[in-house]
Amino acid sequence: MSLASRVGLPKAPARQAVTCPYCFAVAPAHRIPFRCRGQAGRRAGCAPVLDERLAAYTGSAAGASLPPVFAAPGRGGRADCPACGQPTGSRVCGECHNPLPSAYCEAPGRIVALVGAKNAGKSTYIAVLLHELMNRVGTELDASLVACDDRTIERYKRDFARPLLEERRLLPTTASAATSPREPLVYLLTRTRRGRFARERTDSLALVLFDTAGEDLRSRELRDLHLRYLEAADSIIFLVDPLELPGAGAALTAAPPPDSDAEPDSEPVNIIARVTEALRARHGTRPGERLEVPVAVALTKIDVLAPELARQSALHRSRSGSGVLDLDDRDAVHEQVRSLLHDWQAGRLETYLGQQYADFALFGLSALGGVPENGRVGAGGVRPHRAEDPLLWLLYRFGMLDGTRGAAEGARGRGA
Repeated sequence: MSLASRVGLPKAPARQAVTCPYCFAVAPAHRIPFRCRGQAGRRAGCAPVLDERLAAYTGSAAGASLPPVFAAPGRGGRADCPACGQPTGSRVCGECHNPLPSAYCEAPGRIVALVGAKNAGKSTYIAVLLHELMNRVGTELDASLVACDDRTIERYKRDFARPLLEERRLLPTTASAATSPREPLVYLLTRTRRGRFARERTDSLALVLFDTAGEDLRSRELRDLHLRYLEAADSIIFLVDPLELPGAGAALTAAPPPDSDAEPDSEPVNIIARVTEALRARHGTRPGERLEVPVAVALTKIDVLAPELARQSALHRSRSGSGVLDLDDRDAVHEQVRSLLHDWQAGRLETYLGQQYADFALFGLSALGGVPENGRVGAGGVRPHRAEDPLLWLLYRFGMLDGTRGAAEGARGRGA
């Protein structure tokens, strides 16, 4: 089945409940509780108390002394605290008591899971993708990307933006969650578009990103404990290091020698198979039935591939930046990556995806845009190439981004 026939028209199935992007508990929207506004200056309100559920989630009582949580119908997204009478619009998850943005509750977003084996460049990709969404791509789409909590803001700056984008240091390999537990980065991406009859429509996407260690994906215990978000995901982005694919290293003149310590379970197809097991268990699919979860599979570090590709390759092009998805370009990139996989004797990856998923697409991207030097970003700085492509395709699949064919040829031929 061709990519064009699989893509078809955007799908946006209605969700009757809200999934917490922190603990992944599911609850009807009208049953999501509120948190009292509390005291502020001369304003009357409830005094802070230890929120035991939030403290249990974070593993610390620090920052968990907050005004109380209460249940209420919440018409219009607001409710009056039964204890002090003050109105509030602050919503929280009923299980873990983490905050839930009102826009997320009113127009439930979709959870995008990011998965990749060791050395796939997940941390670097997270840093660059978020920066692009906050800046260039966000402006193009007329979209806002807002962190859902202070922990996300602090961790992004400390672990991602400052070392890579400001100090230009390469990010270290992610430690296993068995020794270094981590929290997700949780963002709300919101677009306001003008629809029929000049009515505005607001769509939201919950972007929940874990920087997962490759070995965690090979451990059933750690996967079940720390990657529960896979079961709640509405879509998945798989990152694949092309140098980990059979046959690719020999075809690339700039490729480093293969890792002699690599384990068979670290091969991309095996990592994807383990994730697929979890998804099948969650969705209860029968043998032979394909999963409906949209899956984007992206070859990272295509800057290494550039010398081996024909100049007219779709992977050399830049996007038009027109705020829509160019479906002709999308087809061309998919077929180019598909051809590379088969040239590298890695065609079984595409075969497996076609057998397991009703809707998948192949991508090629570079988060850095160049080869690093001595543990640092190259002299040209961070110059991402098509890093946003997988997410834009998912936005299209969710009905949050329009698609078009026959885009202007002016965007063609611009080099990576």
